[in-house]
Amino acid sequence: MSADLSTLRLLQLASPAMPVGAYSFSQGLEHAAEAGWIGDEARTGDWILGLAQDALGTLDLPVLQRLHAAWTASDLATVERWNLQLLASRETAELRAEERHLGQALAKVLVALGIEAAGRWLRQDACYATLFSFAAVRGHIGARECSQAYLWAWAENQTLAALKLLPLGQSAGQRILDRILVEIPSLCERAAALDDEDLGVATPRHAMASAWHETQYSRLFRS
Repeated sequence: MSADLSTLRLLQLASPAMPVGAYSFSQGLEHAAEAGWIGDEARTGDWILGLAQDALGTLDLPVLQRLHAAWTASDLATVERWNLQLLASRETAELRAEERHLGQALAKVLVALGIEAAGRWLRQDACYATLFSFAAVRGHIGARECSQAYLWAWAENQTLAALKLLPLGQSAGQRILDRILVEIPSLCERAAALDDEDLGVATPRHAMASAWHETQYSRLFRS
């Protein structure tokens, strides 16, 4: 029963029904569509998978795993250090604003679910990965499962954003997700093997797309 409950907690945490507002942001995808960098299923899949490999897989996931370990050890100083480092690693004002929004929104949800310890993060900058890993530890969810769910939730949100922006059907969206799904276990394993000095991103077009989206004339997503 305990293992079943942990699995269900993980599904709840990664669900698009979790009211954190992730659907409001495209993380530069909207400008990539406007600029013609993506437009069909293949290029959209390349964009999302490329970010999974060279941004989330080399920054978000390894930091998430370090946060999970720190929460498990009740090491709040280390939690705060990685939280601030992840926020400082966001390359644009838009990405930093999204990070703060998602982190605070998840903290509010956790408080509403009776996890009062999340309340302190309503009074300071909180990254989404910080609260996601906290919720995972409280739900007795392991680091591997936490990482896989985090990456899946991000990929699903990016794919849903692409379906709103581009003339892609639901079947194309599922093929994109299936393409990423098979890579998730290896990306999480690779992230776990990275040393601190290896963390970072190698996605300059993503940063440019996010920066240019801040002044894009017509937008569906928040900036």
